[in-house]
Amino acid sequence: MANSGRRRPRFVGRPRDRSRIASSGAEPTRGRVVDSALYVNGVRQPGDRSYAELYADARSTPGAFVWIGLHEPGEELLVEIADVFGLHPLAVEDALSAQQRPKLERYEDITFLVVRAAGYVEHSEITATSEIIHTGEVRLFVHDDFVISVRQGTVGELSSVRAELEDDRELLAEGPWSVVHAIFDRVVDVYLEITASMQADVDTMESLVFQRSGEAGVEHIYQLKRELMEFKQAAVPLQRPLAMILDGRTVNLSKELRRYFRDVADHLTRVADQVGTYDDVLNTLVQARLTQVTVAQNNDMRKIAAWAAIAAVQTAIAGIYGMNFTFMPELHWRYGYPGVLTVMLITAVVLYRYLRKAGWL
Repeated sequence: MANSGRRRPRFVGRPRDRSRIASSGAEPTRGRVVDSALYVNGVRQPGDRSYAELYADARSTPGAFVWIGLHEPGEELLVEIADVFGLHPLAVEDALSAQQRPKLERYEDITFLVVRAAGYVEHSEITATSEIIHTGEVRLFVHDDFVISVRQGTVGELSSVRAELEDDRELLAEGPWSVVHAIFDRVVDVYLEITASMQADVDTMESLVFQRSGEAGVEHIYQLKRELMEFKQAAVPLQRPLAMILDGRTVNLSKELRRYFRDVADHLTRVADQVGTYDDVLNTLVQARLTQVTVAQNNDMRKIAAWAAIAAVQTAIAGIYGMNFTFMPELHWRYGYPGVLTVMLITAVVLYRYLRKAGWL
């Protein structure tokens, strides 16, 4: 779709050299451009040209679009690309900002999407500082003639997504939204793998909590819950952009692509359900562990009280005989001292056996 009538964004203080961009054949700071290609009817076209030239060909060729892939681009590069493709400055600002929530926004005929990718960190055990989930972000600018993917972070690589999609020419011929579907599909598939891995973590934590030794502390459960919350913040909010894509009003999709996106939405619903279940289980485990700690403390207090009771009897007897009155029972008896010690020992043994039978010791 031609966009010559669309208002170009203005970036004050950053002059453009459009002739250099269009004719140089090399991208500025090209190390940040992972890949760029022109696709016509699902087929990648050969040649190494600037993204401005690719975009010009896409606008003049039926069934063609450009896919530009960027990884953590600098502001200068992204602003230059924004000037060539007519990206809205607010969307560019969001693409450069960190920690965006999954969302979909429309800027005239360009759709801006944010997707949070996630990765699972293998570990042998869960500690109070274990890092289980890594997250990154993919920002997408989608137009009838192009799709620009901006990846932030170390997770969510898209090179393999591009390779797989290029092998499926029929799907790729559906246009830029086929790229969006492929990225969404990969991200959600990884979500499903993470939920399967976290199931093992939750099961392990549950078994540790209810072991007799009670090896899992509250801090371990809380750390797992924190990692789950990080994953939840990445996965669950993606439901709204998917719903907007499927509502038929925000995005105009073919029936075939709508089926594909509906399948992704179903998988994401499964992920959200699993995350909710894990969250409930971990909340229950926290309460169970706190209850165990309370019971253990009560048991300790009962033991302390029982030993204090035994000691109190001995202290009372010793205190009475320590008053040094002249007339006291057995004071001048030859066996008075061992007799009192025997009485003290017998009372201690009797109290110990009684308290042990009562479950206090």
